[in-house]
Amino acid sequence: MDRYLVFGHPVRHSKSPFIHTLFARQTQQELEYGLAEPAIDEFAQALRTFFDQGGKGCNVTVPFKEQAFTLVDCLSPRAKRAGAVNTIKLTDDGVLLGDNTDGAGLVADLKSHGVTLADSRILLLGAGGAARGALAPLLAELPSELVIANRTHVKAQQLAAEFCDLGHVTAQTYEQLAGSFDLVINSTSASLQGELPPLAPALIHTDIAIYDMMYGASDTAFISLAKQHGARQTMDGLGMLVEQAAEAFTVWRGIRPGTKQVLRELKRNLGVI
Repeated sequence: MDRYLVFGHPVRHSKSPFIHTLFARQTQQELEYGLAEPAIDEFAQALRTFFDQGGKGCNVTVPFKEQAFTLVDCLSPRAKRAGAVNTIKLTDDGVLLGDNTDGAGLVADLKSHGVTLADSRILLLGAGGAARGALAPLLAELPSELVIANRTHVKAQQLAAEFCDLGHVTAQTYEQLAGSFDLVINSTSASLQGELPPLAPALIHTDIAIYDMMYGASDTAFISLAKQHGARQTMDGLGMLVEQAAEAFTVWRGIRPGTKQVLRELKRNLGVI
């Protein structure tokens, strides 16, 4: 039976085995999917051992995505752009292909919620790996402007400069932010600690859509803030998790699973519904 893993540290909380088991059942694919939590300095060896022992593919999550980028044999165009790898496939000719499905998963989830990206003004909070993975897929949807805001302004400036060939992308400090945004995406990890990015609540209005890449059994702090200030639409990252997994499954197996029922099952599993 074909073997797949998710590498992370920590990774015991991961819902990837649950999701991919449902995908396999849905598409009648025979595979098993497990967890691997190597020490931070042992990831490279653990990855090599997994594939040497017959592994077919894996997902890679925090903190190994940037390291995985350097360990594969070749990169997909979107992995090159993201500078990080979250999906690895062993091809039929023995090559380790690195891909990044995070941005595609985000865009797919936004569209499933009916969010219009074309000609919209988007604010992306954060300039780390999650933001980097999201930028090219978001800009491919042709927003009128994409603004990056980050606590460390120089990181936002560097990211905007790197992706400016793909569209109208700029960097601003949190204090500089002004005007009306159609969509705000929080790519920071603040919600994991129950904290908030330093966004002025005045920027949240009744016709704005708010997306937090983090998720949990209850609203994140950022989504709670958005609801308190009357945001028209709020979304967490649970759908993105399922959509990026579906994209990875397609890379591995050549067949795209449906996501709606799997997302419903995942919400039940988490006690969300």
